[in-house]
Amino acid sequence: MTTTAVPTVPRRARAPTRRLRVAQVVTRLSAGAGVITLRGSLALDPSRYEITIFAAEGGLLTEDAQRAGLTVVELQQMAVGRGIYPGLDRRALRELRAHLERGEFDLVHTHSAKAGALGRIAARRCGVPGVIHTFHGFPFHNFQSLPVRKSLIAIERRLGRITDFFLAAGTETAAEAVRLKLAPPDRVRAFATVPLADSIELVSEPTRRRARAALGIPENARVVGTVGRLDAQKSPSDLVAAIAALGRTDVYTVWVGGGSLLEKTQRLIVRSGLNERFMLLGDRKDVPTLLPAFDVFALSSLYEGLPCALVEAMTCGIPVVATAVNSVSEAVISGRTGLLARPSDPASLARALAYALDHPDEAMRMAEAAREHVASRCRSDVLGEDFEQAYEIALRDSRVGVGRPSSHAYGPH
Repeated sequence: MTTTAVPTVPRRARAPTRRLRVAQVVTRLSAGAGVITLRGSLALDPSRYEITIFAAEGGLLTEDAQRAGLTVVELQQMAVGRGIYPGLDRRALRELRAHLERGEFDLVHTHSAKAGALGRIAARRCGVPGVIHTFHGFPFHNFQSLPVRKSLIAIERRLGRITDFFLAAGTETAAEAVRLKLAPPDRVRAFATVPLADSIELVSEPTRRRARAALGIPENARVVGTVGRLDAQKSPSDLVAAIAALGRTDVYTVWVGGGSLLEKTQRLIVRSGLNERFMLLGDRKDVPTLLPAFDVFALSSLYEGLPCALVEAMTCGIPVVATAVNSVSEAVISGRTGLLARPSDPASLARALAYALDHPDEAMRMAEAAREHVASRCRSDVLGEDFEQAYEIALRDSRVGVGRPSSHAYGPH
């Protein structure tokens, strides 16, 4: 995939009415944060904003962004893992800073933890006027050791001091950012909008038959499915354990998405005796056409923002069972629009899945309520307005010094 260079525009040649140059920096231009980055960028007024997306190589949405007319720069040094890699991260910081300096951007908008750290530091070091960060979730959670959790919170607090404005995926995520002193209350705005893929298909007998035929699943089977990365955040081992606990031979499970835990999860599936009925599909670009195959959409995450895949499943008319983490409960209202389970508790997840499978009429009642509940959350124009308002506030306040750090806010360079 070809990397597109950032054009250099001398500041003296810019007219006062020129478009604002915005760098969107995201770790991966893929599902989740990548979806919000892309769809939010496309919702911005192209007569006012010139967008360049910076992300690691190999993003599933890179070609989609380029076809839509956006400039995409693939970062050679950006590590996609959630760990801290001092050598590689330093090289990624230098690479990103060089791009930002050449592009002479007015705003840098960062997404996800890794890109959020590197992008904000690079932006401040090269003097970008406005810096915005979106919390799609947090790199820390209750299932980490206390020292690790405290260290990550401390890092986020320091990064907050070099950030002009914050967006957050859902009210609960914004509230947690304020409570933990990651963002001041007057500089964070929650967005509850998750723009949908253009090709979302509603569940019906024809769409279900086509999806199951594409997957090779019998029409009369019961199917639990999910979409997400195979990594620690999504806790695939909990879903495997929950499906094993069901003890049902008529239930097939489908996991769409690749990741670092692919091989480990496959071994666990085999050990659990589920190899013939638990399918790991890897990354797919035809997710909207596969969703109607599911009888229940399951989310086993340990932490989340407001997951795009969850909202898309609800829009399709699929009953959902999800762990009660962060902003998930804003979409899944227990007993009304879906069922909630305890995170890191496969028995709790299995019990909720069993109820949804054994009570299909009740599950469909919740699914219909869910479709109505999330209908207002699926508008790209609203997300674009959230982005624009954040940009206006960041630039306005940075010009007068509000929210700007001292020269020592992040320590010595």
